[in-house]
Amino acid sequence: MTGELRVTFVGGPTALLEIGGKRLLTDPTFSPAGDYETAPGRTLTKTEDPAVPLESVEPVDAVLLSHDQHVDNLDPAGRELVGRILLTLTTVSGARRLGGTAQGLPPWAAITLGQVEVIAVPAQHGPKGAEGVVGEVTGFVLRGRDLPSVYVAGDNASLEQVRAIARRVGPVDVALLFAGAARTALFDGAPLTLTSEAAAEATRILNAKVVIPLHTRGWGHFTEGPDSIRKAFANAGLSERLRVLDPGESITLVTRRPTA
Repeated sequence: MTGELRVTFVGGPTALLEIGGKRLLTDPTFSPAGDYETAPGRTLTKTEDPAVPLESVEPVDAVLLSHDQHVDNLDPAGRELVGRILLTLTTVSGARRLGGTAQGLPPWAAITLGQVEVIAVPAQHGPKGAEGVVGEVTGFVLRGRDLPSVYVAGDNASLEQVRAIARRVGPVDVALLFAGAARTALFDGAPLTLTSEAAAEATRILNAKVVIPLHTRGWGHFTEGPDSIRKAFANAGLSERLRVLDPGESITLVTRRPTA
């Protein structure tokens, strides 16, 4: 049994996933570098332009949006895209805010897009209890007959949630981990996404064959970049599973699993 996944890294949390005949885009950020207000009186700095222009990414069958409330996951150009795209899958509260064709999925709810089943999975954007401050966040698992299984973490900082996902869906072929240890003034600077070491541990928990880190560069509040990821995976003996993409780079992964 074989399945193919092509991943193109745009920048920040944004990647185009081509799987099962569908083109799925994670947290769209296509605005140029600059300062953006993420909440009244709170600004985040985008340090890199998108490496792939939006017109090169379209058409997109669906957006996989971990959450809409932070500008580093949905910047102005991304918000414009979501406003006109055929389908955006996101949190239930996010779908209410976005309106239009946004569809909210509670944890463990699923939707089928052609050959691809998309399952919403839990995420925790910061330390325990963060949801009351930062709001609802989701991750996704993609799977289908003869397709690789793919975990898209979204802005999750919790290994507890990763363990819950592993118990529910089993090992995954590919994990896209948001792993820049994002930090702001919230929660005394506690990481809002996975640290490099936590990303390595998540790889073990999921028994992921391939890990592609996202959300490690492109914004000023990411505190651990690609070199930190490489070091953590080397220390954990997991370097052979890591694929660090430069902005604009694509990779095609073919998974082979024995037939029953």
